[in-house]
Amino acid sequence: MSSEVAIVGSILLLIMVLGLVVLVRTRRQVTTPTERAVHMALHTASLAARSLRTGLSEDSAREALPHLRTLTSAEAVALFDDEPRRLAHDPDDDAIWDADMLREAARAAASATGDQRRVLVSDPCGAESPVRALIAQPLVASDVNVGVLVVATTRRPGMLGAVAEVARYVSSQIELAELDASRARLDRAEVLALRAQISPHFIYNALNTIASFVRTDPDRARELVLDFADFTRYSFRACGEYTVLADELRNIDRYLTLERARFGNSLDVKLHVAPEVLNVVVPFLALQPLVENAVRHGLASKGGGTIKITAADEGTDCVITVEDDGVGMDPELLRSGALDALDHSEGAHVGLTNVDHRLRAAFGNDYGLVVETAVGAGTKVGMRVPKFRAGIRA
Repeated sequence: MSSEVAIVGSILLLIMVLGLVVLVRTRRQVTTPTERAVHMALHTASLAARSLRTGLSEDSAREALPHLRTLTSAEAVALFDDEPRRLAHDPDDDAIWDADMLREAARAAASATGDQRRVLVSDPCGAESPVRALIAQPLVASDVNVGVLVVATTRRPGMLGAVAEVARYVSSQIELAELDASRARLDRAEVLALRAQISPHFIYNALNTIASFVRTDPDRARELVLDFADFTRYSFRACGEYTVLADELRNIDRYLTLERARFGNSLDVKLHVAPEVLNVVVPFLALQPLVENAVRHGLASKGGGTIKITAADEGTDCVITVEDDGVGMDPELLRSGALDALDHSEGAHVGLTNVDHRLRAAFGNDYGLVVETAVGAGTKVGMRVPKFRAGIRA
């Protein structure tokens, strides 16, 4: 038995030694000077990008410049906007940035902004200054000059290529920031358009329904007024392009309460929601067009029916469907005109295309609306949203 234990111990020791050898070799292979330099350059660039992705401003320039100075290996760097106006310089308290130097940098930056070419100024402040060269490299985003990167060196310039590459990197981050801002503005515009598409007929019918209860059932009328107020307050809120599914469902409940007051028992609503998906983030007003379409296009034309709303947990995704047993439509119309066929069909002008675009923009092309329908067989509209997506929150 002792010999067997000794053999097992020897084998384990051999395995540990081999593992240590492999680990040492692996460390040696991934820690060469070249690899370390590449890693440090990428890490420094990523640190600069965090600030630049918010756009070019005094704050972002101040935060990014230390990292840009490391990337250029320069003694001092500065960022100007397109006026050109100095946003920040690094190092902040270095005598290298005297008044004459800044004026020369501003003139070089203005020249660079004008013709989109690099400006190189040798001995810009005279022999008494330690600065031997000044390089002003334009920052160009979407073919438009957005600023200038100014680099000062106490050595004769041998880094023009590096400065140009860093300037291109800065420009790309500023361009991405502008694209993000444009996308955010587009998202807000689409939400505003969707609010404008909330059916005036619904508002008119809801108010008429409330008015009909004022004399016959004042308590019911008062409850409906509160539901209507909560519905409009949520639908026209000023914050955010996203919300949680629970809030969307609460607003849908208010909408359906008002519609049930009009249709009475002829409108039946079935709701099946998995509790674990209530906090899933969805685009704001993503469900309203689906439910309104089901009521107006699917049920109102036949005097009533059933709407089934389901939210199911499917692994990493949440699947939400709105189904009605209304009149349906010809699938060929969908195949030829996609969701526009539903959006522009008579009596059902609500923003399904809008919702489809917003889903795809937020989560990717795999997350658009899916429509199943047939004449006389009702319509089922579904969406799949990830339970978590980085950068998207309510």
